[in-house]
Amino acid sequence: MKKLLSILLIVLMAFVLQAQNGQQITLEDIFTKGTFRAETVRGLHSMNDGEHYTTLEGNTKIVKNSYKTGEVVDILFDLEKIDRAPLASLSDYTFSEDETKILLTTDEKPIYRHSYTAQYYIWNAVTEELIPLSDKGAQQLATFSPDGDRVAFVRDNNLFIKNLKFGSESQITFDGKKNEVINGAPDWVYEEEFGFNKAFWWSPDSKFLAFIRFDETEVAEFSMTLYAGESPTMEQNKLYPGKETFKYPKAGEKNSTVSVKSYELYSRLTIDVQIGDNTDIYIPRLNWTPDSKDLVVMRMNRRQNQLDILYTNPFTGESRPILTEKNSRYIDEDFLDAFTYLDDGRFIVKSERNGWSHLYLYDRLGFELGQLTKGKFDVTQFYGYDPLQKIFYYQAAAESPLRREVYFVSEDGKKQGKISTLAGTNRAEFSKNFNYYVNYYSSNKTPTLVTLHDKKNKLIRVLQDNTLLKNRLQTFHLPQKEFFTFTTAEGIDLNGYMIQPVKFDDSKKYPVLLTQYSGPNSQSVSDSWKNTGWEDYLAQEGFLVVSVDPRGTAARGEDFRKVTYMQLGKYESDDMVETAKYLASLPYVDADNIAIFGWSYGGFMTLLSMEKGGELFKAGIAVAPVTNWRFYDTIYTERFMSTPRENPEGYDDNSPLSHAGNIIGRLLIVHGSADDNVHAQNTYEFTEKLVQAGIQFDMAIYTNRNHNIRGGNTTMHLYTRMTNFLKEQLQ
Repeated sequence: MKKLLSILLIVLMAFVLQAQNGQQITLEDIFTKGTFRAETVRGLHSMNDGEHYTTLEGNTKIVKNSYKTGEVVDILFDLEKIDRAPLASLSDYTFSEDETKILLTTDEKPIYRHSYTAQYYIWNAVTEELIPLSDKGAQQLATFSPDGDRVAFVRDNNLFIKNLKFGSESQITFDGKKNEVINGAPDWVYEEEFGFNKAFWWSPDSKFLAFIRFDETEVAEFSMTLYAGESPTMEQNKLYPGKETFKYPKAGEKNSTVSVKSYELYSRLTIDVQIGDNTDIYIPRLNWTPDSKDLVVMRMNRRQNQLDILYTNPFTGESRPILTEKNSRYIDEDFLDAFTYLDDGRFIVKSERNGWSHLYLYDRLGFELGQLTKGKFDVTQFYGYDPLQKIFYYQAAAESPLRREVYFVSEDGKKQGKISTLAGTNRAEFSKNFNYYVNYYSSNKTPTLVTLHDKKNKLIRVLQDNTLLKNRLQTFHLPQKEFFTFTTAEGIDLNGYMIQPVKFDDSKKYPVLLTQYSGPNSQSVSDSWKNTGWEDYLAQEGFLVVSVDPRGTAARGEDFRKVTYMQLGKYESDDMVETAKYLASLPYVDADNIAIFGWSYGGFMTLLSMEKGGELFKAGIAVAPVTNWRFYDTIYTERFMSTPRENPEGYDDNSPLSHAGNIIGRLLIVHGSADDNVHAQNTYEFTEKLVQAGIQFDMAIYTNRNHNIRGGNTTMHLYTRMTNFLKEQLQ
């Protein structure tokens, strides 16, 4: 009996000790089990009445909810109740304008970052019929006409229109061909760098379909070798590797020639829209005036420092400019989606013309009516306009570049204020009548909190508070993340965060991993929730993990953001070296054991910082790095660097290829062999420089993986490899 009591006492003490110490984070928790994944509210759309909203539940139900109460009032579509349904789940849905039909998306298959093919189905809520959009092959970009009678879509680089009244399918273009001509969908570089995947626009009266045609004929091709691999296995490549070839314009090379077309449904005629004689331009967006009288064309010069807004007659194609936006450096791509029409024909522009990103109001003909937002802060998103209250809603980083708040301002500026109440990161989605809004909030300490409010800011309902996650986190002994600011030798204040090892003791010295991205207008350091991840795991394992946003990053005004113009990498890497020096001065940092890590632009920064920092960095990990901007695409690279011909020193002086022999610390360089974005060419050329300079290094190539390096066991393998590398090097 005494022995049994002793065993029970030992077991009890073990449970008490575990409760005190907490569970240990594992890589499986992070990457395979989803233990720390925060939940949110998915597929939320305001309905026309502004009193109800819909959500997607369990990928099978579209649920109608009341804004006033937050309660479920109806199930608008339930896949489980469809007899012999031809689809198993939904990934997205869209209502027709009168909300009697729903366009359902399923079986998505990715093409590039934003693009995918899918199977679409139409649910008619009146007749309760479910029909496929087309039975002639997978489609892209299916979109209702505003009157709900038709759906336009792309297949095999051509545009089609499905007439829902008669069930007929009409082909609008016939010259689409892979690697030659694309109609209604962007080419690779437009999709990646202008951030959109649909290049056609219905007129509000449903009488016209405008689209962009991309002629890729003269764009140089890039080829990637594909192997059999696994997850998935490409059986056709088991003996002889295959090849994926696509058009990829590198800096200074030829882009697609773009043209704008206007298709009239009644006459079935397509006309050419006048966009000027210069063909070396960009058309990053089209739009329509609310009255359908004019097709709106955004035309940008190749240097990307001038953007013209053209009004075009959709019947004749004749164009006239109504607004020109210029910038001494470049026009940020945020301008494109912030450009918004109000119902009365006036429009909103988000411009950096006074050194900060602010909202401006224009009349229909392009005459400025006034600046809506003012102050030394950046507006980060425009939400919309309430015509009854004459109030504009927007998001801004007004209190701190680390945070985001939701604000309102009246047309005359006499009424303005903040509607978000919690300090951290806030994002709002308003009902169509602006009587309600859903706020998505998180902070460094708080997982995603989704709340429903009325226009008087009264809390109606908590839609998601992640209670389960918060309770689960209580069972783990998690490291703490704190923000800090330090001043560089050049007098620049930089923001960062520090994740301290579990049971941190400032009398000890800890190895450090400096992790960063550092790309233009990016932000790694923010007061927002990041799921417990690799950084926390490393802190648990005894590392001090630090991240710093250098010059060139977001929410600190145009001069801070664009100081890197024409010399990408220079100031960012200087700031990373300064960060390492600052960390080395701290009493609890092991100055002989500092490493740096980054992915993509962050990989570029890892290499350049190691080259500049010398012995400051004992080790570094560069994943999918750019090693010379000559290898990267036209739109992104030339926005910040102009062309190699115009700025050769900017390309080469801060290129890791130019200074590979200066690396002293041990480097692990990683790439996916099928990276369509930052090509593995970058890594192969750089490692050859290391070889010829006699620099030893470690290298990992992941078969058939793209820029994200995912699939099967790949993520676990990669992060295990990187963890082991850091443990081996930082001793």
